[in-house]
Amino acid sequence: MSEDQDQPRNGGASARAPAAVREDMRPPEPDPAAARLRRIGVIDIGSNSVRLVVFDGMARSPAYFYNEKVLAGLGAGLQQSGKLSKKGWSRAMDALRRFAGLAERMNLSGIIAVATAAVRDAKDGQAFVDDVERETGLQIHVASGAEEARLAAKGVLLGWPDADGIVSDMGGASMELARVGDGEIGETETSDLGPLQLAGFPDKAAREKAIRKGVKALRKAVRGPVTRLFLVGGSWRAVARLDMERTGYPLIVLHGYEPPVSQLVETAKWIGTQDVAEMSKATGISTERLSLVPHAAEVLVELVERLDPERVAISAFGLREGLLYRQMPDTMRRKDPLIEACRHMEKAMARCPGFGGALYEWLLPLYVGMPESEKRLVRAACLLHDINWRGHPDYRAELCFESVTRANVCGIDHPSRVFLGLALMHRYKNADESAASRYAALIPPARAAEAQVLGRAMRLGAMLSGASTGVLEHTPLERRDGKLRLVLRGPARPFMGDAVGKRLQALAQKLGDAPEVVLD
Repeated sequence: MSEDQDQPRNGGASARAPAAVREDMRPPEPDPAAARLRRIGVIDIGSNSVRLVVFDGMARSPAYFYNEKVLAGLGAGLQQSGKLSKKGWSRAMDALRRFAGLAERMNLSGIIAVATAAVRDAKDGQAFVDDVERETGLQIHVASGAEEARLAAKGVLLGWPDADGIVSDMGGASMELARVGDGEIGETETSDLGPLQLAGFPDKAAREKAIRKGVKALRKAVRGPVTRLFLVGGSWRAVARLDMERTGYPLIVLHGYEPPVSQLVETAKWIGTQDVAEMSKATGISTERLSLVPHAAEVLVELVERLDPERVAISAFGLREGLLYRQMPDTMRRKDPLIEACRHMEKAMARCPGFGGALYEWLLPLYVGMPESEKRLVRAACLLHDINWRGHPDYRAELCFESVTRANVCGIDHPSRVFLGLALMHRYKNADESAASRYAALIPPARAAEAQVLGRAMRLGAMLSGASTGVLEHTPLERRDGKLRLVLRGPARPFMGDAVGKRLQALAQKLGDAPEVVLD
C-alpha cells in the first residue's frame, strides 16, 4: 500500500483535505463510495496493542460499531533481541484469530489490517505476517514510519479539518511527527522513542540521553513554529487522563482536551513520582498501560521543550481513523464533522427528522451579525434539540446535557460541548445553575447565559410547532425596538395558546425585551 493508494482495497479518493465549509440545509445526497463502505473494519497491529475497530459507515464524524483491544506486547524486548516477543506473538495471534472470525460474522464491506513499528523493525516481522495470513487469511500491510506518521495526521484532520501544527503519534515502539496545515500534510519523521523501546535501557541516564538525541533529530526534520501540538496514541491519552485526575478537570472526555502547556509538563514530571497501582485505581487505566507511561512522560517533557508549542490538544483519532479518512471522497472531507454527526443523530433519534433545520432558520433573527462559528453551534443545538425525547421527563434535561457533553463527536472543543449541553438542558428546564457552576472553569457566566437563551428559544419553537415541519415558516420571529415579536400568519394563527405565550415571555425576559404577538 503506497501513500498514493488512498483506498488500498476499496477504491480511490483524493489525498487533499480542504477546510470544512458551511453546508446548506438540504439532506446530503447518497454517496456511492459510502455505500460500498457500509461497515468497514480496521485491524491495527501495534507494538503494544492489537485492536479491531469497525466503523459503521463512511461518516464524516466516525461512528464506532465495534471496538476491541488486546495488550499483546508484540514489541516487548525488541531493542535487546531484535525480534518480536514470543509471548506477544502468541497473544496477538489469538486476538487476530478472534478478530478475523468476528469480521466474518459482522459481514463487513471491507477490512484493512495494518502493522506498525514492531513488525516493521523486527527480524522476524515478515514471518509473523506470513503466519497471520496462513492462520487467519488476513493480509497485513506493514506501514513504513513515514506512512504511519501520515496516517496519524490524517486521523487528526478527520477531527480538526483546519488543524495547524505538529502531530505526534506515540506507539509502543516508535514515535512519529508530522506537520499539518491547510488540510495538507507536510514533513514527517519517525523515531524509536516508543515506551517499549525506552524500557530496554539499562538506566535512567542512558534513557534520558536517548530521548534528548531522538527528539533533537525529530525537531531538525520537522522545522518551523508550532501553533498547536496534537498528541495521538494511548500513552499520550493516559498522560492526559492523569492530568485531568490531578487537576480535578470536570469533563472526562479526552478528545479535544487542551490543558495549559505548563500544566501538562508538570503532570508529566509528577507521573514519574507516582505509584502505578494508585494511578490505575484513580483513573481505571490498566496497570499494563500505566507501567509504560512514565517513559512516555519523559519524552513529552523533552518534546514540549524542543517544539515550544503555543497549545497542546489530545486527539482520540489516529492511524485507524486516518485509514477511514484516506478512503473518504473529497466531497465528504469538505463536510463539517460536527454538523454531520448532529444530522445523523437527528435522523436516527428525533421524532421529526428535518425539523432541526427549520428551527435553525427560524431562530436566525436572534443571531443577526453573529460569526459563522457561533451560528454553527446554534445549528448543532437545533439538530440535537429533540434526540432525547424518549427519556424520562424527570431526567430528560440532565440526559440532554450528559449525552451531548459526552457524545462521541469531533469538530468541537470542550467549552463548546458544555455550551451545547447547557442549551439543550434549558430546552427542557427553566433554571438549573448546578451544571453551569460545575463547569464554570470551562464556560463563564455570560456564555452560560447565552446557552440559556438558546435553550429557551428552542423550547418556544418546539412548543409552537409541536416539533413538526411546516409551521415555523408561517410564524416568523422578529426582534427590534426592544420587542421580541412573534408573528402568526394565515394557517398558523390557531397555533397561539397559553403555553406558547409563556414560552415567548420567558425568552423575551431573558433577552431583556418585551414580548408581543401579532396575528397577521
